[in-house]
Amino acid sequence: MIIPLIIVIISFLLDGILSNYLPYMLGDLSLFTPYFTLVSIIVIYPLFVKKIKNYYILVGITGFLYDLFYTNLLFTNTIFFLLVTYIISFLYKKMALNLLTNIFIVILSLFIYHAIFVLCLFIFNVVPINFEKFLYLILHSIILNVIYGEVLYLICKYLPTKRRLN
Repeated sequence: MIIPLIIVIISFLLDGILSNYLPYMLGDLSLFTPYFTLVSIIVIYPLFVKKIKNYYILVGITGFLYDLFYTNLLFTNTIFFLLVTYIISFLYKKMALNLLTNIFIVILSLFIYHAIFVLCLFIFNVVPINFEKFLYLILHSIILNVIYGEVLYLICKYLPTKRRLN
């Protein structure tokens, strides 16, 4: 459990470091918008197959800390992270894990995260948002996060642990 925790902590810190250097305004997003914390908690799921309760505790704490340090909306990312990981856990059970399915799962998790986020913005009328802005958010976050997901997959695959990725 220590290695997945280290991966999540490094990803959490990388999110903070890159947020200082990359623009985050909706009209001025970089093509490399990082969601490393979300990607890391998605990629480390297979390491928690026997300890699913510990996984959801880690995801909840990570979402809470993400809200506390990076956003002004307490418990939103906690709920979003838990929803995304709950949905993605069903995919991991149905699909064989390899490089291509990891790319698919990372892209799908980003899509689900942004869909939930945009839906909440639309329901509570916080920011006027449309489908074009939704696609803009997704497309500007795919490149860097898929690369990071693949690097994490390869790192987790060759870890000397009892429970390795296939």
